[in-house]
Amino acid sequence: MIHWLRDARDPLPDTRFALPPGSDAPGLLAAGGELSPERLTEAYSKGVFPWYGEGQPVLWWSPDPRMILWTSEFRLTRSLRKTIARFTRSPNCEVRVDSAFEQVIAACASSPREGQDGTWIVPEMVAAYTRWHALGVVHSFETWIDGELVGGLYGIGIGRMFFGESMFSRRTDASKIALAALVCFCREHGIDLIDCQQRTGHLVSMGGREVPRNVFEAAIATRLPAPPVTRWNYHQRLWARLTTLTATEEFLDEGHS
Repeated sequence: MIHWLRDARDPLPDTRFALPPGSDAPGLLAAGGELSPERLTEAYSKGVFPWYGEGQPVLWWSPDPRMILWTSEFRLTRSLRKTIARFTRSPNCEVRVDSAFEQVIAACASSPREGQDGTWIVPEMVAAYTRWHALGVVHSFETWIDGELVGGLYGIGIGRMFFGESMFSRRTDASKIALAALVCFCREHGIDLIDCQQRTGHLVSMGGREVPRNVFEAAIATRLPAPPVTRWNYHQRLWARLTTLTATEEFLDEGHS
C-alpha cells in the first residue's frame, strides 16, 4: 500500500517501502503533500524525488536500481571531444550557470521525450523548482551560441552532491555540452557523483550506470553533509578538467568508438 502524506509534518516513509521491481509502479514510495522547499529538501536528502503528470497528486519515487554518473567515468567520445574543442575556440560560444533558469526549465518541460506523452514537469513543478532556485539550491547549466540559449540542464546541488533533473537541446549536442560543463564544474568542486534517477540510452552512452538503491543511499549520506559549493559560475579554464581521460575514453580515442 502506498503511503499518503496528509500534511507538511507527515514524513516520507523509509525507502524500503517503495514498490519493488516487477510491480505496477516500481519505485513508487508515497503520494500527496506539497512541493515546498522543506519537503523537497527532505526528499532529496533521502534519495527521493517527485515525478507525476497533469491531474495526478504529487508522486514520490525511490527506484531500485538507481541511475548515476560518477564524474570520473564521464565518457567523452571522439566526436564530442571535437565538438567541445570547436565550441571552446569560438568567441560566440559559452557556458553560463544560472543566467536563464526559467528559460531552461520551461524548455525542458516542453521538450518531447521518447516513450512519453506530455511532460512530468507540470506547472506546479516549474513553480516549485523556480522557488527553490531563488533560494540558491537549484541550478541551470546553459549552452549559448551567438547569444542564443540552445541547450542546457537543471538540477539540485546539496552538499557535495548534484541531482540531475532534466535537459534539453535545440542544436546538435547542445545538451551534451552542458552536461560536459557540469562534469567539469563538479570535478573542480569535489563533486564526484551525479544522480541521474532513471536509465536512458543517452546517459549510458556518456558513462552513466545503474547501482542498487542501498549503494546510492550510502553514497549520498556521506556527501550531503559536506560544505556546499558557494559560487556557481563557469569559467573557460574549467574545460581543462576534461583532459584527464578515463580508461574508457582512452579506449574510444584509440579508434574503437
